[in-house]
Amino acid sequence: MRADDERGFEDFVSDEQPALLRLAVLLTGDRGHAEDLVQTALLTTYRHWPRISAAGRPTAYVRRVLVTSHIGWRRRLMTTEQVVDTLPDRADPAAGAPDPDEALSAALRALPPRMRAAVVLRFYADLTERQAAEVMGCSASAVNTQTTRGLARLRAVLATPASPSVPAEELS
Repeated sequence: MRADDERGFEDFVSDEQPALLRLAVLLTGDRGHAEDLVQTALLTTYRHWPRISAAGRPTAYVRRVLVTSHIGWRRRLMTTEQVVDTLPDRADPAAGAPDPDEALSAALRALPPRMRAAVVLRFYADLTERQAAEVMGCSASAVNTQTTRGLARLRAVLATPASPSVPAEELS
């Protein structure tokens, strides 16, 4: 890669990595997996940087790689999950201060990957239906359907007085 392209990629990463990481955290629900996802997306982008930067929309390209990589990982994880007889010990929920966004985060993590991607891209990344469709590699109507269904599920879970992951007294 030429020195100009290398410098352009480094500038892109320093400018966009925090936003990409926030998007990945919302997609994965786990900071560690999100960091891995961003690194995978940036590695893929680096391999083709001269072509991507010449096209003029590198952020859109990286978002698409991020979403498609996440969906692919989720599919692979579903086939490699191991069933265990006993669950590991959990931390006492009263031990730490509750995260005010935990109910929303838990509800978001419960959505299927494509539905979560549609909701996150539309409302967190503030993309239009058409832009989200480009990132997800589907039609705008599919994004609309996934978003509508995702919002309905989120409303149903968050309207429940006692969500299984968050005690009722923490929701009020």
